[in-house]
Amino acid sequence: MRTLFSAGCFLLFSIWAAAQNSPDCRSAIPVCADAPILSQADGSGDIDDFDPDNIRQSGCLEKGSISSANIEHNTSWYVFRAGTDGQIGFDIEALSDTAEWDFALYGPFDQTTGQNFCGLIGDGTAQPIRCNYEVNTTSFTGVGVNPENGQVGAPFVKGSQNTYDEWLDVRAGEVYYLLINNFNTNFDGDPEPFSLTFTGSSVDADQNTALDCTLRDEFLGLDIIACEGDPDIVLSARNSPAGPNISNITWSVDTDDDGTIDNVLASGPAEFEYTVASPNSGRYFVSIENTLGQIYSDDILITFYGVPQLDEVIVIDDLVNSDQTDPYNIEIVPLGDGDFEYSLNGGDFQDDPVFRDVPPGINTVVINDKNGCGTTEPIEFLVVGYPKFFTPNGDSRNDNWQVLGIEQLTNPRVYIFDRFGKLLKQLDGTTLGWDGTFNGRPMPSSDYWFRLDYDRDQQGVVVARSVRRHFSLVR
Repeated sequence: MRTLFSAGCFLLFSIWAAAQNSPDCRSAIPVCADAPILSQADGSGDIDDFDPDNIRQSGCLEKGSISSANIEHNTSWYVFRAGTDGQIGFDIEALSDTAEWDFALYGPFDQTTGQNFCGLIGDGTAQPIRCNYEVNTTSFTGVGVNPENGQVGAPFVKGSQNTYDEWLDVRAGEVYYLLINNFNTNFDGDPEPFSLTFTGSSVDADQNTALDCTLRDEFLGLDIIACEGDPDIVLSARNSPAGPNISNITWSVDTDDDGTIDNVLASGPAEFEYTVASPNSGRYFVSIENTLGQIYSDDILITFYGVPQLDEVIVIDDLVNSDQTDPYNIEIVPLGDGDFEYSLNGGDFQDDPVFRDVPPGINTVVINDKNGCGTTEPIEFLVVGYPKFFTPNGDSRNDNWQVLGIEQLTNPRVYIFDRFGKLLKQLDGTTLGWDGTFNGRPMPSSDYWFRLDYDRDQQGVVVARSVRRHFSLVR
């Protein structure tokens, strides 16, 4: 094992280490390629980035065999954005004799989509494109070429025994997340130092532009999507370029993200961190002034989403003919904000809340929050059907107009009106329907309207609310 630093350098390292580590994906440290990153991993952070109950493997990284194990233990998360098209690699060097470093690289991600990248990683949707979980025979692991023995990175294959993977071809603007994990101290929690150095032809050409160094100016990190009930989020000003001599730090928040600061949260020379608790969504700002009078600022949008809930189901298109088996179009309306997808009657999930060709009667819907904030159990709802028209001409076909499924409601009442609002008939769950008469006199061919009322207790089934509530009598 090589010793790289003198005692003086170790003092510098200890300062950098505190500022260059985040054990959670959601607060990954933005980095650039213009200098080595010196850090140490100490624990797995405030949250499990990989769902411990459902995700046992992420690429080559595996959950341990004991019940308390997880994929990550002593971890560091970094995020970088490609500055130019080209080739990127990196070297992770162990700076102690006891560390065994693994890594997983995720991407490319498009920052303009607004997706929750850490959520995609944590639920297994995004898989590593480069990965090492093997025993390192040198001090290094990474992507590209091992600087200690000249080993050229091999193509990444899940389950392969690479300690170095092949170079990564990138395009400008692509975002990548890098997880670095210390295998040897998975279960004792002792911090271990390491260095991260970016390499590749793009870095050789210009280390200042190979990665987009403006991302590092976003020292609070990329915007965070979290779930209500998640652990507190600690924002840190320690990664700013303001230097060690700070005269004042001010934290503030725009709760509605509408351009207006609502509250100053904290201010003082020692306010290096601010803790955001669920469910306090908003855009958080920090302004740092050093003793030279230089001011550095950044902001980050934090959005907490709740567990999805069903608000209502709306019928948006009624029957097109008198066939009582014809389907409806419905819209699922969730409660609150979120990035939802929907499954009807056990089918595939879709982003569109509108479903077509839904039959009258009992149906089920499942709502899933794509940010990982929860999935509902199947929720039953009733589509109450009715014919678009009826023909009371005595031929025993469509002679009566009635609401379909009314018998499944509690104390249902149907009121039928003419176009002037005059009440013509009241139906209940035992009535066969309306025969098209008023006081024994046949009503003329025309459009008629109805209103459906019913009682609903807390255990009652959700009933799809109809928007269009008229039908035609045809003679």
